[in-house]
Amino acid sequence: MKKIYIPFLLLTLFIGCSSEESPTATQSMYFPPIDGSTIWETKSANSLGWNANAVQPLLDYLEAKHSRSFIILVDGKIVMENYFNGHSASTNWYWASAGKTLTSATVGIAQQEGFLDINDKVSDYLGTGWTNEIPAKESLITNKHLLTMTSGLNDAIGDDVSPSNLQYTADAGTRWAYHNVFVKLQDVVAAATNQTYDSYFNTKLRDKIGMNGFWFTSGSNIVYTSSTRSMARFGLLALNKGKWENEQIIEEDYITRATTTSQDINQAYGYLWWLNGKSTFHLPQTQYQFSGSIIPSAPNDMYMALGKNDQKIYVIPSKKMVVIRMGDAADEVNAALSTFDTDLWVKIKALYE
Repeated sequence: MKKIYIPFLLLTLFIGCSSEESPTATQSMYFPPIDGSTIWETKSANSLGWNANAVQPLLDYLEAKHSRSFIILVDGKIVMENYFNGHSASTNWYWASAGKTLTSATVGIAQQEGFLDINDKVSDYLGTGWTNEIPAKESLITNKHLLTMTSGLNDAIGDDVSPSNLQYTADAGTRWAYHNVFVKLQDVVAAATNQTYDSYFNTKLRDKIGMNGFWFTSGSNIVYTSSTRSMARFGLLALNKGKWENEQIIEEDYITRATTTSQDINQAYGYLWWLNGKSTFHLPQTQYQFSGSIIPSAPNDMYMALGKNDQKIYVIPSKKMVVIRMGDAADEVNAALSTFDTDLWVKIKALYE
C-alpha cells in the first residue's frame, strides 16, 4: 500500500538546519498555533543525532501493522509525521479508550475551578440509584474510584452503564478492574458545571489547545474522534504538565497525580493513564498480577493513553517526546494493550539508541 507523507518533512528529516539548536543545547518547548492554521514547526532527525537507517524499517512495520497515522514530537516539534492507507492530516479517527485521558483532564479542570472534588461521592452529583448496589455500598464510590478503576463494580457484564448493569462485586477501593463506568465522570462534570459535558470540554480543553474533534456514541461507549495532530496536541499538553505556552490549563499537581500510581492494586495505572516502568501491573479483563514493566522495551518513565485496536499516545518526559499512533488493530482486536506496543518500541528506540 502506498505511504503518504507530509512533503516538507521529507526535506527536513535528515538535513540539519543552521538555526536549530544542537542536541545538547537547552531546548524550549514549542507549541503550535491554536488558530486553525497548519503551521507546526519541525525538527530534523539529523539534529537529534538519530539513526537514519532505522527510519524505513519503522515505517514499513507501521504500514504492515495496519497503521493510519504516526507522529513523533520532540520539544513539541514534529520530527516524523507519516500517513498510510489513504489517511491524511485532515482525516479524523477514533481514540477509543485513549480518550479516557481526556475525561481525566476535564475532571481535573472542573476540580480546579471549584465545581467538584474527586474525593466526593459520585452520588453527591448523580443522586442515589445510579448503580444497582444497595445505598450503603453505592455511597462508598467516589469520583476518584472511577478515575482509578477501583469502583468495585462488576466488569464482566459488558459496557452498559445503566443502573441495572452496574452491579456490586467488591467494596470500592478494594479491587482494580478495567470498566466502562469511568464514563459516569462525564455526567458528574455535567451535573457539577450545570452544562453539557461536550460544551464544558470544548471550552475548557479542546479549544484552548487548538484541537479539532467531537464526542460520539458508539453502542454503550462515548468515543472521541479527531485528527492525529489533535491527538498530538493533547499529548504535548500532558508532557508539559498541563501548561500550554503561558496558560496552566490543568493544574500541574493534578497531572502529576494522574500520571503516577494512583492506588496500591495496579501500580501501572494513574487517573485513566497507563504507566510504564512499574514492578507489577494488571491488564483489562483479568485479576492476575503480572510482574515487570508493562512495555519492557519502552522508557520506564513513559505514561500512556491506550485505546482499543492500538490507538496510542505515548508521553516520555525524559526524552521530551510524544508519540502518536492511530489505525486499525495491529494484529488481533484488543482492549488497550497488545504485543504491538513492545515490538513498536523496539523500532522506535532504534532511532535514537
